[in-house]
Amino acid sequence: MRLIVGLGNPGAEYAQTRHNVGFMLIERLALAAGSSVKRAACRALMGRAVIAGESVELVKPQTYMNLSGETVSCLLKKDESLRPAEIIVISDDLALPFGKIRLRPKGSAGGHNGLKSIISSVKTEDFIRLRIGIGPSHQVSETKNFVLEKFSKTEQNELEKVFEQCAAAIDAVIRDGVEKAMAQFN
Repeated sequence: MRLIVGLGNPGAEYAQTRHNVGFMLIERLALAAGSSVKRAACRALMGRAVIAGESVELVKPQTYMNLSGETVSCLLKKDESLRPAEIIVISDDLALPFGKIRLRPKGSAGGHNGLKSIISSVKTEDFIRLRIGIGPSHQVSETKNFVLEKFSKTEQNELEKVFEQCAAAIDAVIRDGVEKAMAQFN
């Protein structure tokens, strides 16, 4: 069993914002697998699915972004067979141009509060990250406001292609391992 954790903020006001691309991708993965993300556990909504022939738990922490680690830590404690290195965490990345994706087997938080929380809670940086670029094409004065805004019409039109690429990258990680997937998608 593998965890795929999409980061975001709960609540309707955040539903289609840039900061919630992790939640949005989790919903699309569930839909494609004929599953849903509704079961409550460890302050998260969860759903079981099969991706690339492997059973996975799709996870949307309901703790708000900066406390996402509480959910991941709780899930790891509940199932001791889970290892942090096999978790895939999906997050937005302001430093990447919109639509660009980046896989990494481990690394720092890079200023992302959700990743900081997970690293702090699980006491390791060794978990797979799928970062989805939300970077602006223009200078923004207030990044907090930018990440909490809804996508522009142009971005909304491109999101489905981005999510298709992300789903293919996750398939590749599960099927072939993160190194091969990085060579293909980075």
